[in-house]
Formats: sequence, structure tokens, C-alpha cells
Amino acid sequence: MNCVHSKNKELLTPLRAAMYNFDEELVRLELGKLIDPDAKIKMPFPFKDLIGPQAFFTTCYAPLFDAFPDLERRDWIVIGGETEEGNHWVGCGGHYSGTFVAPWLDIPATGHLAHMRFHEFFRFEEGKIVEVQALWDIPELMMQANAWPMAPSLGLEYHVPGPATLDGQVNGPWNEEQSKKSCDLVMEMLDHMKLHPSKGEAEVMKMPKFWHPRMNWYGPAGIGTGRGIAGFRNWHQIPFLNAMPDRGRYNDEIAFHFFGDDQYAAVTGWPDMIQTVTNDGWMGISPAGKKITMCSLDFWRIEDGLIRENWVLLDLLDVYYQLGVDVFKRLKEFNKARILGRISPPEAVL
Repeated sequence: MNCVHSKNKELLTPLRAAMYNFDEELVRLELGKLIDPDAKIKMPFPFKDLIGPQAFFTTCYAPLFDAFPDLERRDWIVIGGETEEGNHWVGCGGHYSGTFVAPWLDIPATGHLAHMRFHEFFRFEEGKIVEVQALWDIPELMMQANAWPMAPSLGLEYHVPGPATLDGQVNGPWNEEQSKKSCDLVMEMLDHMKLHPSKGEAEVMKMPKFWHPRMNWYGPAGIGTGRGIAGFRNWHQIPFLNAMPDRGRYNDEIAFHFFGDDQYAAVTGWPDMIQTVTNDGWMGISPAGKKITMCSLDFWRIEDGLIRENWVLLDLLDVYYQLGVDVFKRLKEFNKARILGRISPPEAVL
């Protein structure tokens, strides 16, 4: 039994433990041990692509830790597997949380507990991470600070949960047969999804064949969560396809890679979507007629042969930027009347 995926998940354990009780020097040390010096680090907007563990820590984690001195990482999904190309990946999903006491990326501090969902994918070669693809749900933090400067979400915005079955940290050994079934189900579902609207009406997607009637689709902040096929269609799919009906026509220009781990599947890609914003209706964005790319990192959980839960993060801030809107510049305008600075909560004295 090929158990390299279990070993790769185990290699991440010390880093995840260091981030649970976030210790700055220990996290720096564990990143240096695990990540190759030449590793490519791909982060969401406004971060740039980085190289190596030192840049990863200095650019991303050190400022986050300064804003959240009691920063805590909680993983509710940790899965590993092999893509068709033979690459080995580990995908982690969870939340960073802590007391938000100092501005971060110009998002004003709240002095209260705050949370930010992450999907982080790590490609391993011979025991080292050689590539990171990570999406942090930065808009989620803006919303908690009452500082989201864009259109309100159609779906529900709340603290997205982990798997209902509480089994997202999948133990080894890797079940190759079941993992392949999970991937095949998701890929067949996506093939049917792409048939609409160019190949027919909604029925061509055959959604009841793939999706559980009580499914939850956990979208990124700015889109929100939908319950059931109707919730998914109303709060995400219909506005998305209305605005970008050429979805799926440019797959020869992108790369996306699937891997599975027992009842879970995941997809990497940077970018993994290309389409043109030609019509109105999606997130309040005007139809610019511009072709854009999207980065998405997704997890699916399979139950009784159907998709019961789907966690999706998109780099929405990069989408806005491609369409000529710098959300952070708008954020600064939005917060001109607010007092920004570090918050020192008073000692609790009875």
C-alpha cells in the first residue's frame, strides 16, 4: 500500500501544532524545516507570489501574528493524494482565529475574537514542500470588522463549519480505490456542470445525480453559503452563469488537478478558471466585457455516493482587481471616518 500521502500529512503535523498555539519563532523554524528554499508560494491578492519559507513567514504570518497576538490555527480538513500527473498534494482547510487587536491590511481591528477561513494546498517532493497554493478569506475578516466596502452577499455569511461527520482529518493508509471514486464523481459532476448554458438548459447538468438533497455549498465571503440545490443555484450559480456564460470554454488555457482521500476530493489550480464578465448580476460587478482568470481551491465530501458538502474559496479580491477595482483602496476611503490603531482591551476586573 502506497502510504506516502500519510507520511506527507504527518510531516505537516509539527507546523500545524506550532500554529495552534502560535509561537513566532517556532513557526518560523518549522516553516524552514518543511519548505524548500526555492519553493513557490502562491497567495491571494494583495500578496504577490513568493519564494521560500522566509518570505512566506515575513510577508504573510508575521503581520498576521502582530494583529492577532493569540493567533490560533484550527484545521478541520487534512487530506492527501496523488493527481493524474503523479504529483503528491496535501490539502488543509480550517480557520485562523484570535483577538483582532491591530489593523491588518488596513482592515480595522475589532478588539474581539475574529476568524478567517483558509484553504492551503502543499505539493510535496521527497519530504519537502516545493509549492504552496493558499487562499485566505480576507473579505470574511473585513465583514467582521464592519468594513466590507463592496456589494452584500446573496448567500448566508457565517462561520463556515468543518465536515458534519467530523472526519476531515483523514487517517492513513491511503485508500486508492475509494479516493479515485471520490475524484471521479466530482470530475463527472463538473463535466456536466459545464454543459450549461452552451449545451442546454439546467437539466443537462443532472445535479440530483451528483448532489445530496441536503447539500451545503460553502462559498467565499462575498458570495456566501447556499443550502440544497436551490440554495446553490439561487445564491451562486445563476448570478455567476448569467454574468459569465462562457464559463468552461477556455480549459485549454488553464490547468487544474484533482486528488482524493477516501470520501474527500480536492482540486488545485492557479488559475483554474477563465471566463468573460459580459452581463450584470454577479456580486454587484458591472459587465466590463473583460476576460478574467480565477483561482479556486475546493474540497468536496462524499456521502452515500453523493456530494453532501463543498467548501469553495475564490480569490475574489484578485477578480475585482482584474476588473479595475482595488478593494483595499476603496476600504481606505470607506474607513476615513474611523479611528484606526491598536486596541488594548482593559483588564477584566470584577
